[in-house]
Amino acid sequence: MKKKGVKFFLGITMLMLLSCGSEILPKPEGMLRLSYPTPEYKEVSLSCAYSFEKNEFSEFKRARRNKKCWYNLDYKKLKATIYLSYFEVNNNLDSLLRDAQNLTQEHVVKADGIIQTPYVNEENKKYGMFYEVSGNAASQSQFYVTDSVSHFVVGSVYFKVKPNYDSILPAANYLRNDMRHLMETLRWKD
Repeated sequence: MKKKGVKFFLGITMLMLLSCGSEILPKPEGMLRLSYPTPEYKEVSLSCAYSFEKNEFSEFKRARRNKKCWYNLDYKKLKATIYLSYFEVNNNLDSLLRDAQNLTQEHVVKADGIIQTPYVNEENKKYGMFYEVSGNAASQSQFYVTDSVSHFVVGSVYFKVKPNYDSILPAANYLRNDMRHLMETLRWKD
């Protein structure tokens, strides 16, 4: 019985000596790596008064049957959609501008801030505003473009998830760049 006790003690001692080695360190903090494809843009040919370039990563869809020239750019992997709405200007430019600005102001409650960037392209008769919304708002980017005579286009991005700004920020930045490109390449067909 003494031999069994000594063997047991030696076995435990050997196990403890062999298990000692390098110092145990905590895991380093990891960063989530999100990568999106490099944008490749292609012009969308529409039977509408405008055209634009869209990212090939998005799926182009007609928005509603009863709304001519309303379209969606669906980004399935990002769980987001850019909504485009077209309106004819018929002595209603003031109300269209007010509605577009109010659409952005609806997000003030949840937004940490809204940056407004005016957009003017005299050569192509495009005037508008680009909005960047920070915080847990439902829409992170919006814009409107008009020729101030006949055409008015409103665009906004919405995610199909509960807005958590820190989580959606990489996707929001990617879509913001796509929206700017769309806005800058938009052309009137008149």
